[in-house]
Amino acid sequence: MEFILDKDKNFYFLEMNTRLQVEHPVTEMVTGVDIVKEMLRVASGRKLRYTQADILLKGWAIECRILAENPANNFMPSIGRLIGLTTPTGPGVRVDSGVYFGVEITPYYDSMLAKLIVLAESRGEAILRMRRALEEFRITGVPTTLPLHLQLMNSTRFQAGQFDTTFLEHTFKLNQTPDPELLRTAAVAATVAAHHRNRQAILLHQGGASPWRLYGRREALDRRLR
Repeated sequence: MEFILDKDKNFYFLEMNTRLQVEHPVTEMVTGVDIVKEMLRVASGRKLRYTQADILLKGWAIECRILAENPANNFMPSIGRLIGLTTPTGPGVRVDSGVYFGVEITPYYDSMLAKLIVLAESRGEAILRMRRALEEFRITGVPTTLPLHLQLMNSTRFQAGQFDTTFLEHTFKLNQTPDPELLRTAAVAATVAAHHRNRQAILLHQGGASPWRLYGRREALDRRLR
């Protein structure tokens, strides 16, 4: 069930969705309940194991939807191949992802690549944890919303809770100046991907060469590309 809250703490009913919401990891993180597992149990005829009194909230969770969209170009969908992928790890960090290195991003499906969720004791700590996780998250090959999320976490107005449903349109301004460190990361990832493709192409044409000869050719190729 969804509600909206106004500045005077009055809340109003919006809608009810009798399905799993894309934001369900936030609820799972603060309650410790695996909602998907419970749905499958109920669907198989088993009894729900929890009462409302069992549901206790602990901590603060934030979720960022990592999309194959370009926030610098009116959120136009991005297509292409992922030539670099590094996901964040650590305590209180969760990544629900359906992509992998080398996957082709097409225009035929939803643009969401992954959901990044963090849990901390307070909202301020959750923002710091999310910012660190976003800095570790690396996707190369297609434009994504990662820079937008990171800049949102750095926004003083967002940190102070001074935002509403028109925040992106009227208040927030995306800084489109490329991060030199990200450019270097992208260049390294592109070089590694090119090296991998060249190496695979050479190996495909080796025929019946012995393992020792193949090893020697790989070593020679590595030296040439260093």
